Amino acid sequence: MKKLLILLFFTLSTFLHAQENSTRGYKVKVGEQAPKLEFSLMDGTKITNESLKGKVAILQFTASWCSVCRKEMPHLEKEVWQRFKNDDFILIGMDLKENSEKVNRFISQMKVSYPFAIDTDGSLFDKFTLPNSGVTRNIVIDKNGKIIFLSRLYEKKEFNEMIKTIALELKKS
Repeated sequence: MKKLLILLFFTLSTFLHAQENSTRGYKVKVGEQAPKLEFSLMDGTKITNESLKGKVAILQFTASWCSVCRKEMPHLEKEVWQRFKNDDFILIGMDLKENSEKVNRFISQMKVSYPFAIDTDGSLFDKFTLPNSGVTRNIVIDKNGKIIFLSRLYEKKEFNEMIKTIALELKKS
C-alpha cells in the first residue's frame, strides 16, 4: 500500500509538472479575451478592459526581489516603452504583493518611466496564471482585448518576438 501511494504521488507530481511546463504557468491562452481587469495605477488612474480598448497593452508582472525582472526591465523601458509610448499603446508594470514604498524605490532603482500598479493580493496575477507560478511575465493584449502574446522569464529571442507582435498590431487600424 505504501509503495502504491508513493507511485501515485510520483505520477501525479510528474503530471502536474508536465502541465506547468506545457502552459508555462498560464491558465490563459493566446487568442482568448483577457480576463476582467479592474485596478488603479499608482497615480490613481483607473484601468479596466474598457479603458484599454483601442490600445495595445502589456501587463508586465514583476517584483523588486525578482532578479530576472530586474534584467528585463531596462529592455522594456528602452526597446518597448520608449519606442511605442506615443502610439496607441500602454505598458503597465504590475508589481506583485509589495507595498507602495517598496515599489516606488524599485521603480527609481530601475529607472523606468512606464506606469505601474500594485497587485497587492495577487488576485490579478491569479486571473492569468496557475497557482504558485513565478513572475517575469508579459501579457500582450490587442486593441480589442484579446491576448496576442504571452512571455515567461526573459529570453532575448522571445522578447524580440514580442516586440514584432506589438509593432504589427499597432499597424492594424
